[in-house]
Amino acid sequence: MISSLDSKVMDANSEALGTSVLTLMDNAGKAVADLLRERFHGQRFIIFCGHGNNGGDGFATAIHLAEEDVSVCIIGDPSKVRPGAASTYLSELVCPVVQFDPNNRDYDVLVDAVLGTGTKGKLRPEIEAYIDYTRKFQGPIVSIDVPTGIGSPKSVIPDITITMHDVKEGMDEKNSGEIVVADIGIPEKAYTHTGPGDLYRYPIPTKDSHKGANGSLLVIGGGPYYGAPAMAAMAAMRTGVDLVTIATPESSYHEVAAQSPVLMVRKLRGSTLCHDHVKELLKMSEVCDAVLIGPGLGRDEHTFEAVKEFVSLCRKPLVIDADGLNALGTDFNAKGPQTVLTPHSGEYLRIGGSSKDPEDVRKTSSRLGCTIVLKGRYDIISNGDSVKINGTGTPGMTTGGTGDVLAGIIGGLLAKGMDAYEAGYLGAYISGKAGELAFNKFSYGMIATDVIDRIPKALKNGFDRLGL
Repeated sequence: MISSLDSKVMDANSEALGTSVLTLMDNAGKAVADLLRERFHGQRFIIFCGHGNNGGDGFATAIHLAEEDVSVCIIGDPSKVRPGAASTYLSELVCPVVQFDPNNRDYDVLVDAVLGTGTKGKLRPEIEAYIDYTRKFQGPIVSIDVPTGIGSPKSVIPDITITMHDVKEGMDEKNSGEIVVADIGIPEKAYTHTGPGDLYRYPIPTKDSHKGANGSLLVIGGGPYYGAPAMAAMAAMRTGVDLVTIATPESSYHEVAAQSPVLMVRKLRGSTLCHDHVKELLKMSEVCDAVLIGPGLGRDEHTFEAVKEFVSLCRKPLVIDADGLNALGTDFNAKGPQTVLTPHSGEYLRIGGSSKDPEDVRKTSSRLGCTIVLKGRYDIISNGDSVKINGTGTPGMTTGGTGDVLAGIIGGLLAKGMDAYEAGYLGAYISGKAGELAFNKFSYGMIATDVIDRIPKALKNGFDRLGL
């Protein structure tokens, strides 16, 4: 079962893989036409279409059903049909296009292609009038993809819904009738791999946003090393989180604070993280939306004990990276599903993984109760149920610090309210795209800060492509 957002993501990813929305729409139209011919051959069809891609599926259905007695009715102003695939198929119609008449009973089968997935808010009056018409219709009703208005107080109640690729969230026999799933040729990689469409999942700020509304992240790191927590924090900020606080031992405090004036830095007494800091860190985490722990902490025995204690008590969404991972051991079990581990292959073995393949990562994620982002040429991301592969990035990203950048991006997305699994694979995608931009300029001379600097450009390129 997939959501309306999943459908948008897959359409965009399909396009990027070379399968256009025009092709998918044509395949959808053929699938619907085949079902209508099989079940209702020789009857009079009326296809009600909206302005978007669901209406486009209806236009394509009419084209494939041209040998039957078929008419099309557009609900609303025909000039508002969405430019692109939908308007292309509208222009190719050869059947009659009739005006909406609530008293017309001259048809045997009604095909519903007015509103698709993602319907929100109050329905327009003309949509409500159309739904009222369907309630009085005497013949079979067939909805395309989802019934118009599903999820609203008023919706079409069809006898059959032919849905594309997979059943959509909220559909059942009561509101959708018999559900038939049609394969419309969506490439497998459109849903097994990350792609540009996944940027639809990015939490874009609302117009009335204020400081702090777009996430606050706590980074716990440093002591032996100061670059790692600073790079993770800057990566989070470049990803769009509003506020980042770094909690670091006093031995690295001044070096971390000097990295950027936009960072808030809190000093922890001593040269390394230890048990004495845990209570203070838990209190700091209470006012943040997510926590990243690990970058630059080092491998002191007392630090490992402090990490274990903190992650066992912290109830905020959590990213554990670098030396934080080395502290966990093989008996770790996440205290909540919003936990992300970001190991490379060696760290993965130390938390109990056995081989770098998707099924092993899925099983390990399930056992630990968290999301794992296993870094490599192809990143493998799993939450124990689903698995996603990310192929963005370049060989130049083996340079030191790029793992801290990835952890910061994921931490930022978690702080902005994303689900751990989606933050994990979108973070991997964004990091890789930023790395590709850095590689285009610096080749193998690129460094981790070059990736940080290009996170905003990677985001902008993706948003522009999707029209966001």
